[in-house]
Amino acid sequence: MTAFDDSAFKIAEFLLQIKAIKLSPDKPFTWASGRKSPIYCDNRKTLSYPQIRTYIRQEYVNTINKHFGKPDVIAGVATGGIAQGALIAQEMGLPFVYVRSEAKKHGLTNMIEGVVEKGQSVIVIEDLISTGGSSLKAVDALKEAGCVVKGMVAIFTYGFDEAADNFKKANIIVKTLTDYNVLIDEALKKGYIDEKDVESLKQWRKDPANWGVVNN
Repeated sequence: MTAFDDSAFKIAEFLLQIKAIKLSPDKPFTWASGRKSPIYCDNRKTLSYPQIRTYIRQEYVNTINKHFGKPDVIAGVATGGIAQGALIAQEMGLPFVYVRSEAKKHGLTNMIEGVVEKGQSVIVIEDLISTGGSSLKAVDALKEAGCVVKGMVAIFTYGFDEAADNFKKANIIVKTLTDYNVLIDEALKKGYIDEKDVESLKQWRKDPANWGVVNN
C-alpha cells in the first residue's frame, strides 16, 4: 500500500462530506456496467466547492513536483480530468491539452485537443481510477503523438488488482491523492459506516464482479 500523509485523510474526509463519494453496503448502487457496488464516486462535485477544489489542485501540484518534476504539458483525460487538469496547468504555468475517450467523428478527427509536440514530457491527470482502461487509452494516444508520458496522477483509486496489473504492464507510474483504504478508515472514524460494513467493503474491493451476487 502507498504511504500517505495527512492530506490523503483530509481529502477522503472532503469527498465524504460533499458526497462526492457515497458508501452504501446495505443498499448497493448499480454501475453502468450492471455491476452492484457499495460505493459511488463522482469527484466532479469537488469543483463546486472553491476551498476543496483549491486544496485538491495544490495536492496534485505537490504530488507532480515531488514524484515527477515539472513536465512540459499537462493532459486531462475526458471527462473528469479536464477541469482538474486545466486548474493544475494554470497553477503550474504550463500548456494544457485533453484527451477524448475516442476520436472525433468529424473535422480533424482529433483524439487530443490542444497542442502537443513530439518529445514533450506529459503528466496525465485523472479524477478517478477504476480498471485503468480509459486512462491507458489516453496514454496510448499521447505516446502515438510522440509525447513522453512521465506518469499519471488521480484524486482517488479503488485499488483494484486489475488496475495495478494494467499500469504495470504499460510501465506507467500512477500516484493518487488518496485511496480506498484511506477512505474506509476515514469513513469509519467519522461515523459514515459501522464496523460491520468494513468487511463487506473489503470483500467488494477483492472481487467486485461477484460481490453483488454473493451479497444478494
